[in-house]
Amino acid sequence: MRKNNIRIPALAFAISVLFIWPACARAQAAKAPYPVMAPLDQYLIPDEKAEIALARSSAPASISDAAEVMALRRDGYATAVKGSNGFVCIVERSWAKPTDDPEFWNPKVRAPHCFNPAASRTFLPIFLKKTKLVLAGKSKAQILAATTSALEKRELPALAPGAMCYMMAKQQYLSDDDMSWHPHLMFFVSGDAVKSWGANLPGSPVIAGDDPEERVTVFMVLAGTWSDGTPGPSTMH
Repeated sequence: MRKNNIRIPALAFAISVLFIWPACARAQAAKAPYPVMAPLDQYLIPDEKAEIALARSSAPASISDAAEVMALRRDGYATAVKGSNGFVCIVERSWAKPTDDPEFWNPKVRAPHCFNPAASRTFLPIFLKKTKLVLAGKSKAQILAATTSALEKRELPALAPGAMCYMMAKQQYLSDDDMSWHPHLMFFVSGDAVKSWGANLPGSPVIAGDDPEERVTVFMVLAGTWSDGTPGPSTMH
């Protein structure tokens, strides 16, 4: 577990990396390097076995070895390996980011997650829906509108208590500026819950950010090692 010395100025940067609200990115939307979706082949991983291995690397083997693994195919994500412990490992692409993020269409993004059973049932479906909309050729505005409508009409499940995921893959590529960033855990809580967790305070090990498109607060705690047990980067100061 990380030391209690992350300073507040680092929080906005760390949060934007992790698919939470990108405060600085909004002001630079006109300079977005990826204005449109790239050809689908650039988002796919040709060797599905490699994608499965990358997905499993998001969590320690004691968890990921028994997890379901989903892989991206031309018609969407599909189960590549069945699991037995309720966890789901998946390599998210750039459209897991908010639709106003300048790297929403970045074809290089590979973000391995391993969702626990609660998150697999109630948070992962949001990303899977966004993926279907992306592959159907919808614009960012249409994706946002459809996702918002599905949440308001309760076509997507309500977030279950205890939803979280592991992001401990050494080969994570979260953005062009942040590839192998830090191993970490993410916890999902409905609404605005920053204060109740004591997040973002001096000395607190918890970083939090609002994700308005998915209507959750995302809490992040850095881990000291990657999923394979090797040391992670030095703690931020």
